[in-house]
Amino acid sequence: MIQLDRVYKSYKRNGARTVIAEDLSVAFPTGMTVAVMGRNGSGKSSLLKMIAGSIDPDRGRIFREGSISWPVGFGGNFHAEMTGAANVRFVARVYGVDTKELIDFVDDFACLGPHLNRPIKTYSSGMRSRLSFGVSMGIPFDAYLVDEVSSVGDVAFKARAAAVLNQRLSEKGAIVVTHSTKLVKRLCAAVTILENGRLTWFDDVEQGIAAYEALSVGAR
Repeated sequence: MIQLDRVYKSYKRNGARTVIAEDLSVAFPTGMTVAVMGRNGSGKSSLLKMIAGSIDPDRGRIFREGSISWPVGFGGNFHAEMTGAANVRFVARVYGVDTKELIDFVDDFACLGPHLNRPIKTYSSGMRSRLSFGVSMGIPFDAYLVDEVSSVGDVAFKARAAAVLNQRLSEKGAIVVTHSTKLVKRLCAAVTILENGRLTWFDDVEQGIAAYEALSVGAR
């Protein structure tokens, strides 16, 4: 269970304050995969980072049960001066998993080749994301946070990513930030839409997608 209790968050952008979470109270049930959809700039990724604990709400509380991944697809949580392999070893120790098994999984999955033993600062954004995705998929979290993972990598990598993500989510739950209605239909049991700091929940996935599409059309 991940529960938000009157969570408020805002940012100052171009001299104006933008609210991305207006006293949000919502519970994401254990074992359920839920989509978070919304227009660009609505705060979806920031919401995911608050749930992960990498940024704090201005007020309110977030309760978490079990182990939760960092936002999968986000490659900003590595030490730039260390190699990819060294970062993987560090993560393995933090989460108490077998170091060699995680290294082997990431090496096979992310297909970084010799770059795995080079500093993160030499990586492209795509390589960082592939490393982040590989590390998170190699650790048995109770819940996964997924941020636009469908945009990461080439066609072959996307196919591998989809296969392993489907396998993980058949056993665990997730909160998935995405614009892809195909991914939502394939993976999610419910849809939420973030707009103007408010989060609307749809138990019916098709209704949620229809509401998101109507919102997108209205923005044109």
